[in-house]
Amino acid sequence: MIEAVISGIGFGLVLTFLTGPVFFALIKTSIEKGFHAGVALALGVVCSDMVFVGALLFGAQYFDISAHDKTIAGVVGSVILFIIGIYYIFKKAEVSYKVTVPTRLHKAGYFLKGFFMCIFNPTILLHWTFVIGTASTVYHEGVHNRALKIGIMFLTILIVQFGMDTTKAFYADKLRDRISVKFVHRLNEIAGVALIIASLIICDKLVTHFVFSAPAAS
Repeated sequence: MIEAVISGIGFGLVLTFLTGPVFFALIKTSIEKGFHAGVALALGVVCSDMVFVGALLFGAQYFDISAHDKTIAGVVGSVILFIIGIYYIFKKAEVSYKVTVPTRLHKAGYFLKGFFMCIFNPTILLHWTFVIGTASTVYHEGVHNRALKIGIMFLTILIVQFGMDTTKAFYADKLRDRISVKFVHRLNEIAGVALIIASLIICDKLVTHFVFSAPAAS
């Protein structure tokens, strides 16, 4: 069991430091709206991760999704990410130097923002597919308490990710009185560009293949 916890900590640290759209969105939200808003967004992110993990671990045996359907879902997700990226680039920057606690409605909004930003990002699904493939190899059929060890490993990953995201939100909130509106605007632009690049990469991998070759037929 200790090995599963250590593996989970390792994967959790690697995944949380993969700089991407979610990273910038978390920092930006914490700076603009404060610690509680950042935590709400981080909770939405971890809940989307739980959906991915649950679907990959338990749903694959019940659903047979065709390659065509996966392509359509990926294209739809890339379009949504592209639109969000454009919104971020032109979004007016805001920094509130007054410490406020968001209302429940606002917290729900930040939660849904984090949740849907990840759900519509197929790249995160690919990350979890890799992690689950690795876990299935390490804890192969015949390993004692295989299901329990895999479960502990993924629970540890989720706990580490949420803990690290909460830490990011905490320090971003503490530093916001030293951050200018211009800096937040630049952060918005970086987050927007990151989302647009991610959407174009996903679309190219699935459809256009200008840079990335088409996946081999199984």
